[in-house]
Amino acid sequence: MFLIDTNVWMERLLDQERSAEVGQFLDAVPSDALFITDFAFHSICLAMCRLNQQEGLRRFVQDLFESGGVSLLHLEAEDVPQVLEVMQRLHLDFDDAYQYVVAEKYDLTLVSFDADFDRTPRGRRVPGEILPEIS
Repeated sequence: MFLIDTNVWMERLLDQERSAEVGQFLDAVPSDALFITDFAFHSICLAMCRLNQQEGLRRFVQDLFESGGVSLLHLEAEDVPQVLEVMQRLHLDFDDAYQYVVAEKYDLTLVSFDADFDRTPRGRRVPGEILPEIS
């Protein structure tokens, strides 16, 4: 069960350097084992609209939620104090702490290209590290 960070989705959406790696990972993992936070989803929406990529955003929504089985997760208002505590304790910014708390709350493996998670107890994995384990 994998919580996919914003930067992993964006890598694929924008066809960046590690897009093929992300694509192989997404093809290999059943979509019902993939999760995205509402924070990451809305960040992607903002970024894609700023880049005038509305059609790409439509396809993204279609692929994830309409034809795929990716689940959207969120935190409740009462979870915010835990996010703030994680920010302070692990020296993460708000968006990283949000992702971390969701991964912790739902016991998910965090998949990210963000090395800030390397200094946390849960750590992170990159798609290429996981591929050999699921093939």
